Amino acid sequence: MPNLPSSISENYDDFLRDLKERIRKAQIRAVVSVNRELVFPYWQIGRDILIRQQEKGWGAKVITTLSKDLRQSFPEMKGFSRTNLLYMRAFAEAYPEEQIVQAVLGQITWYHNIAVLDKLKSQNERLWYARQTIENGWSRNVLVHQIESGLYQRQGDALTNFEQTLPWIC
Repeated sequence: MPNLPSSISENYDDFLRDLKERIRKAQIRAVVSVNRELVFPYWQIGRDILIRQQEKGWGAKVITTLSKDLRQSFPEMKGFSRTNLLYMRAFAEAYPEEQIVQAVLGQITWYHNIAVLDKLKSQNERLWYARQTIENGWSRNVLVHQIESGLYQRQGDALTNFEQTLPWIC
């Protein structure tokens, strides 16, 4: 810190701390906004593929063709591989309600969503881990570790055990 008179120094420290906090919060809001803008269209693409497969009888080969055509049309963009289109379809199938995607899943990265989709079968567990990721700022690796270590089950057991052990508090 520069040599400032003590009367300014105290105010400066508070001012600097406040600015840092506002900048960090703005960075988080920006990341959440970008995630929402990427995740929601992926859900829409997956939903549209699902609908066409169900209503028009399109088979799995359409995803390969779609991938090729999208990558050709948007060579500067990533995310249109056959595998990623299959993830988009699975994502839309796992979460048919748009509001869940916008309210919770759009706040975590696509790669977080893929990890949750790959590793968990229950929608309740998936959403619980997504909320914990948002609340705790977990990286994808931390999220995977928490899933593999069974945090949901441990937390669930602890909550259930607490209510049974101390019913007069609940």
